Amino acid sequence: MNQNPFQNLFGNRRGRMGPGPERFDSNGNPVRKKLPVKGLKAFLVFLLLAFLGLNSYYMLDEEYYAVVVTLGSAQSVTEAGLHFKVPLIQRVRFVSKGIKGMPIGYTTDTGESIDEESVMITKDFNFVNTDFYLEYMVSDPVKYLYASADPEGTLKMLAQSYIRDTVGIYNVDDVITTGKAAIQSEIKEKMTNRMIAEDIGLSVVNITIQDAFPPTTEVMNAFKNVENAKQGKETAINNANKDRNEKIPQAEAECDQIIKIAEAEKEARINEANGQVSRFEQMYAEYSKYPLITRQRMFYESMEDLLPGMKVYIVDEDGTQKLLPLDSFQAPAPGPETPPDAAAGETQGQGEGVGPHSGEGTE
Repeated sequence: MNQNPFQNLFGNRRGRMGPGPERFDSNGNPVRKKLPVKGLKAFLVFLLLAFLGLNSYYMLDEEYYAVVVTLGSAQSVTEAGLHFKVPLIQRVRFVSKGIKGMPIGYTTDTGESIDEESVMITKDFNFVNTDFYLEYMVSDPVKYLYASADPEGTLKMLAQSYIRDTVGIYNVDDVITTGKAAIQSEIKEKMTNRMIAEDIGLSVVNITIQDAFPPTTEVMNAFKNVENAKQGKETAINNANKDRNEKIPQAEAECDQIIKIAEAEKEARINEANGQVSRFEQMYAEYSKYPLITRQRMFYESMEDLLPGMKVYIVDEDGTQKLLPLDSFQAPAPGPETPPDAAAGETQGQGEGVGPHSGEGTE
């Protein structure tokens, strides 16, 4: 009758209820039962194979690095997916690729300041309470795990050192108000260069000033007033620049218009001068041919232009002045009361009194 080896190993149901009758050999010695060695070996082999099979692969997510350690030699794996490893010989450690944050000068849980980290002295020997937030990430997982015993602690100590060194070269006004961007940029540059030199597998992503304020309320209120004054100054400057930007194009347009008008007037005067030169040359050519006739004609033309706008006064020996309008030299149109002969005679008499040779005789 075949018996189950596991039943022989652990006993049957009846054996579990109580001990069976003890057997003896021919010499009277008790006979001991032998364990089923073959069944136990098969069970142990099965457990060992299952353990090795479960530890012969691993899944790598895109957000993590995998560091495979083979007999003390570490190697990083960055490709996501299913990977195989040698059980009991290779060990795998996972390192996050994400950006991590580290507060400096305060606690993230309660937001309370840590004075030994946040209080520092500035260039003008003032104390300022400054909180920073450092963002970093793992750049080399192997060096992150094995190049330093505490890479985050090393990073924080270096950050505190460079923060104090940088804040110490700025005035308190710059730290609290306008110099924050320059301070952040300078600290980040120093930290990046130092982490490259240390080579512990970490890189600085960004560092920002969360808050900066004086340690006392009175000084804080004074700096707030200074900040408000600076903002008012910036507003006035912006308004002035706006006004300037509006008026400069208008002034430039007026300037262009004045220049165009001047150019047009210049061209007109040049053309007029050229015309006068041309007329003078023509007149001179005629004068060269007939000097006397040309001189008389010029005199008559000048008189025609001058006399209509003049008033002639004739003074006799007694000092009596007589006004003779030149308009009266023209014969008026004969009216119903004035005969044509009288008008012609009056005109002739006036003409004799104002002729060019009146009072001098007739040539």
